[in-house]
Formats: sequence, C-alpha cells, structure tokens
Amino acid sequence: MQAWQVHENGEPGEVMRLAEVPPPAPGEGQVLLRVRAANVNFPDALLCRGQYQVRPPLPFTPGVEVCAETEDGRRVIATPLLPRGGFAEYTVADAAALLPAPDALDDAEAAALHIGYQTGWFGLHRRARLAAGETLLVHAAAGGVGSAAVQLGKAAGATVIGVVGGPEKAAVARALGCDLVIDRTNEDVIAAVKEATGGRGADVIYDPVGGAAFKQSTKVVAFEGRIVVVGFASGEIPAAALNHALVKNYAVLGLHWGLYNTRNPGLVLECHERLTELAARGTVKPLVSERVPLDGAAGAVQRVADGVTTGRVAVVLEKGAGA
Repeated sequence: MQAWQVHENGEPGEVMRLAEVPPPAPGEGQVLLRVRAANVNFPDALLCRGQYQVRPPLPFTPGVEVCAETEDGRRVIATPLLPRGGFAEYTVADAAALLPAPDALDDAEAAALHIGYQTGWFGLHRRARLAAGETLLVHAAAGGVGSAAVQLGKAAGATVIGVVGGPEKAAVARALGCDLVIDRTNEDVIAAVKEATGGRGADVIYDPVGGAAFKQSTKVVAFEGRIVVVGFASGEIPAAALNHALVKNYAVLGLHWGLYNTRNPGLVLECHERLTELAARGTVKPLVSERVPLDGAAGAVQRVADGVTTGRVAVVLEKGAGA
C-alpha cells in the first residue's frame, strides 16, 4: 500500500515521503481501517518537526484523524494509532474508540468532525460553561480549530467575535456566522472588542494561537470571564501573569482533549452524539476548504503549517484503493 513516511524531523514539505509499505497489522483490541479521508491538523506539522507532545519513533506516518471503513463495512471516524497514521491507504485504531461517521456529512467533512469539534465542545461547554447570551471571542476564527468553535458558539446562542489575519480569512469568518469580524492585520483588536462590547469585554475567549493573541485576550476578557487555551499555533507559549488574573477576576483554563479518551471516554461518545445531532440539523458543518489526493498530502500539511489555509484541508482517497 501507499503511505507517507517521515524518516527525519523537519518541515513537512521536506521530510514527508510517499512510499510503498506493507499494510499495518492490528494488534490486540485494534482494527484495520481502509482510509476514506484523512483530515490535516496542525499537530501533523508539529509531528513532522518533532515538536509535538507525542514523538513517535522514526519512520512514522502522520495523520491524526480519519474517516475510514472497517473490514465489516462500517463507516467510522477514528484517531489512528501512531506511528501508523492516517496519510496512508490503510491504518489501525483502537476498536473501542471508533465512532460512527455521521450520515449527514461526506467523508472529508466527517473526518473533520472529530478533534477540532470535540476540542471546541469540551472547551466551550465543559471547561468554560459558555451560556446563551454571552459573548465568545475566537482567535484564528477562519482556521480549522477556530471555525469549529465559531459554529459551536453560535449553536450555543452566544454572540461570536472572530479575530482573523487578512481579508480572505475575514470573509470566511463572516460566512461562518461571526457577529463581528476583526482583522488583526489592520485593526486594533483590543479597541475593537471593547467598542463592540461597550467596554465589558468577552465572557469566553477561545485561543488556539497563544503568543500575542493570549496577551490581547487578557486585555479584553470580561469580569468573571474565561480564557480557554487549546494550542499555540503562533509557536509562542505565553506566560500567564497570575497577578493580572487575580486583579481582573478571570480564569485561564487549559484543555487537553486527548486526556478524555483515557480519563473519561464516555464523555467523548456523548460529545460525538451531540455533534452528530447538530450535523444532522445542519447547525454545524465542517468547513473543508480543500480536498487533495493522497499524493498531495505533504503539500497540504506544509500549507497548514504555514498558516495560509482556511477551515480544513482533507486528503481524500479513492474508494477501493488497494493494499
């Protein structure tokens, strides 16, 4: 079968190589999956660079979420078990962690209704307790993680402010349903948020960026507001000034969604059921901006790494691709 492999760490476009390799053999409690579509995530770039919290042995295949088909014909969403990731014709996953792919979504959309949306759901509902009528600010609102949070925020009845970088991304954020879009490349984010909220600030801030975005968040978070930290796409991990959190009376909440898979997997299934319901109603629909064939995976991961994409980029395999 064909699979992308990383033999040394570096930029995805330089270190990912498409190779012919044997199909993976599932171990105890695992299943073999034929990949239908694999979603590209920023962690895939970090894996290639050797900067992710998990460092699989070399060589490995990146690709952390897929829509796939089981040997008995079920269409499922799965998180492949590294080092045998999803940018391949076949992968393996834990049988107990498989989730049914929503009928309302195609393969690329279904692959994208997993990590980003689960992260958004847990971050906004379980960690921040977002309530209807509150104001939600989403950094990188046109990206894969941010676009999911925008849709989930609107579904929860929040007023959503999206922060983006550039006019193309601003148009995407407006189309997603943001009530206000702020282009950080030509607008003062802090001043714009304060003006839009009458000086009150945002009740919940969803931050997959870190760096300067986190610093802006601390300036515009409301009284008893919650800043949810879900990643550091900027490459800069900020240091929280806890005296500032004390004086302004706000909370900084971390979210590592992967922990729920081991600490409370029942919540992951419950979340997936809610997301499936929202997808069936058309309330949420993953924004898949680009679909590429398997041989385009390296370029797709590099574009995501460079921050030039909107929504999700999916690697789509032809049905019936052989081993």
